[in-house]
Amino acid sequence: MSQPDLLDQDPVFLLKGSMLATTILELSHNDLARLDRQLEEKVAQAPAFFENIPLIIAVDKLPEAEGQIDLAALMQLCGKHGLRTLALRAGREEDIAAASALELPVLPPSGAREKLIELVEARQAAAEAVAPAEPEKPKEPERKPSKVINHPVRGGQQIYAADGDLVVLGPVSAGAELLADGNIHIYGPMRGRALAGVKGDTGAQIFCQQMGAEMLSIAGIYKVAEDLRRDPQWGRSVHVSLSGDVLNITRL
Repeated sequence: MSQPDLLDQDPVFLLKGSMLATTILELSHNDLARLDRQLEEKVAQAPAFFENIPLIIAVDKLPEAEGQIDLAALMQLCGKHGLRTLALRAGREEDIAAASALELPVLPPSGAREKLIELVEARQAAAEAVAPAEPEKPKEPERKPSKVINHPVRGGQQIYAADGDLVVLGPVSAGAELLADGNIHIYGPMRGRALAGVKGDTGAQIFCQQMGAEMLSIAGIYKVAEDLRRDPQWGRSVHVSLSGDVLNITRL
């Protein structure tokens, strides 16, 4: 076999699945000027978090009475604030056509994917009911042991617990960043940023002995300092969990 034939058989790419947390910008009004001002305020609170962040723009819940949004102008506005648009979530034909003209991928409206998954699972269950039973394989552990940090975390430091929980036995300074695929436990004052479930685990939780954080996030749903300071649990020992697309902060 010649050298060119051997090269043709050597694959030059792989298709791989990934569970990456992305931020969804869900618009409730067609008002780009007001959106510009409000985004500027959010970015000012946590500029590092918004730098080149992957974004899905959702226009499927815009009131029809407010007309069609200028998608090109909207994407340009998001890019101005460091938000990089990956796809559009839309249901109306005119929005889908606008996305196609800009070569932007389109995702189905909120709720449509869940119905599709339910249908696929029902078909799989029916197929398994008639298929011969196979011996069950022992389940592999889903997470690695917790990563434990027994010293203070200084500003500018970033600590990541891959495939597991992160436990910090000390204070976390402003400007520090904690990331974990699982839960985050902080046994000291928390003044930096904590991002749990960074690969999309919506069941991840954050436990904090004294909440004074710059940002708290679970599976891409977040609150920044301005929102957190208005919470009655600010400065207290808290438990943070995710319900739908809402962060729940309760006192421990």
